[in-house]
Amino acid sequence: MKVNTDLCVNLKTKLQNEASMKTGKGYRGVLSRDTDAITDEFLCRDAHYTFVETLPDTDGKRNPRVFSGRYITITRRDNGSLRLNFRRMETEAETNIDGYAIGVCNELRRALRSLTPAPSPREGSCLSL
Repeated sequence: MKVNTDLCVNLKTKLQNEASMKTGKGYRGVLSRDTDAITDEFLCRDAHYTFVETLPDTDGKRNPRVFSGRYITITRRDNGSLRLNFRRMETEAETNIDGYAIGVCNELRRALRSLTPAPSPREGSCLSL
């Protein structure tokens, strides 16, 4: 390994979660040299570097939860599609199936409205008790 120390450099950082680098903390990322140092009779410009922090491989959650409600949760798959997951039925819902079904319908509509760009103009409505 060859060691080199560049004096008087301009360094621009692009970090994921922090405004500036912390002393003593290691960062994963890419350092690139944008311009060389220029020194002549009338102009003196320092070399310019840019550091871009990359996310660690373990930080990306596989199927992130995009909605969490009383009856359902919705996760987004890697290809962008949405997956609907039902929560366990509560004991009072087993005796009132209509109330449970209407609750699921209303919650699903609320979730899809918040996750999709615009609701369909021909959207029907769920009944309420």
